[in-house]
Amino acid sequence: MPSVAEVAAHKSRSSCWVIVAGHAYDVTDFLDEHPGGARSILRFAGHDATAEYEPLHPPGTMETLPKDKHLGPVNGAPTTSNVTQTSTPSPSPSSLSPTAMQIQVPVALPLSACMSLEDLAQVAAVKLSPRAAAYYNSGAETRYSRDRNRRDWSRIGLRPRVLINVGPTPKMRTNVMGFDSSLPVFIAPAAHARFGHPDGELCLARTAARMDIAQCVSTYASVAAADIASEFFRDPYKRGGALFFQLYIPRVKKDAEKLIAVAKAAGYQALVVTVDAPVIGKRDDDAQFQALAAAAVDGGGSQSKEDTGNESQALPPLPGQESGTLRAAHNATFEWSDLPWIRQCWGSEHPILLKGVQTAEDALLATQQVDADGKRLVDGIYLSNHGGRQLDYAPTSVRTLLDLRRRAPQVFDLLPVYVDGGVLRGTDVVKALCLGARAVGLGRGFLYALSAYGTAGALRAVHILSDEIQTTLRLLGVADVAELDTRYLDLSEFGIERAKL
Repeated sequence: MPSVAEVAAHKSRSSCWVIVAGHAYDVTDFLDEHPGGARSILRFAGHDATAEYEPLHPPGTMETLPKDKHLGPVNGAPTTSNVTQTSTPSPSPSSLSPTAMQIQVPVALPLSACMSLEDLAQVAAVKLSPRAAAYYNSGAETRYSRDRNRRDWSRIGLRPRVLINVGPTPKMRTNVMGFDSSLPVFIAPAAHARFGHPDGELCLARTAARMDIAQCVSTYASVAAADIASEFFRDPYKRGGALFFQLYIPRVKKDAEKLIAVAKAAGYQALVVTVDAPVIGKRDDDAQFQALAAAAVDGGGSQSKEDTGNESQALPPLPGQESGTLRAAHNATFEWSDLPWIRQCWGSEHPILLKGVQTAEDALLATQQVDADGKRLVDGIYLSNHGGRQLDYAPTSVRTLLDLRRRAPQVFDLLPVYVDGGVLRGTDVVKALCLGARAVGLGRGFLYALSAYGTAGALRAVHILSDEIQTTLRLLGVADVAELDTRYLDLSEFGIERAKL
């Protein structure tokens, strides 16, 4: 049984031990394999990492380490987690939400007073820890893409028709990858929901089941994929919905095969393959928070070699010779020719989407992927710039939709197109449908909703979106989402005349 002092002696890259829930683990050999990079572990080297570990990882993750890396219970260390949902003040609501909020309230709004997803984000701002806020709100580098995601939806105007019989309730049901959905909306994949609420992704599984919409679960969900599926399929209030699994391709292909096998066994109904993340984007806010946290591990009393200002001690490796590949949690060799392998692993019974398509050229290529028998390898295209978290200055989904309409309109007839990025209002959803999208995903919006009020918050978010979509349709003079097209849009701010589309 190692002691706390013994664990503390192993605090370097060459020998790194950590404590999780009262047990010590030797994670030295795992440092460069960790999706968050070695630094995220090294800042807890020789220390208790429980508070950081538990909101980020499904239970049992440490058990996957080789048995010889399990060092046993630590004498003198707490054996239970002290992790609780925090009410620590974090960045202001205006910085937390993708859109600036015009009204600040001194206390969190009650759920019944939350009239928009921005309101739910405002409540989340009060409840989220600084660590969670930094992760949820981070964008790549200058955050230009993250912020432009929101701005571009606001640049599209609407052209209402009047004296149209829209009936008592517009038809909003649609088909999302072969599954009926009560709304043209789905829960987009977003990691680490337990940062915001102890139940994490389980809140979203209940919401999808109860509100008859689809949930796409991230590879990096903080609840095990099988547990999320069990919650979804067994929810006593289930009224429909569908469950998709979002796959990042790990560096080792056999690990991808294991992830796919788990998803299949759990009953996931579509595979969403992320194709815009050969490496993880440079997210300064999140990385800076981790660096500051690392500096504070020892009470802020010690300085790293880089912080001393000593040039010889702080000399970094030559460019291109850094330890491991920067932010290389994923397989950087994954390419079009690997799609038959993905189809073979997943099978032909359920659909495959490619998430992260951002150009007309790649959308066309996706439509052309077939197996040896001429059957399609791709069943849907998911336009996304990863919430502005991957390549800064990447196109928004609005711009990619416009690019498709102008340069490759046949794509919409060949494959269903889905989008996400910066969507906060029902009007945004309607605009996307007018441009040819089949359905629209929301990631941050649902993370903030569950962070504010758990399952009730996520359910409220769906209700708000339904209300806004219905209102928009009726005021546009539209009785069915199937009627939507570019006739209802004013794209003059993009320099596009209606006749051009």
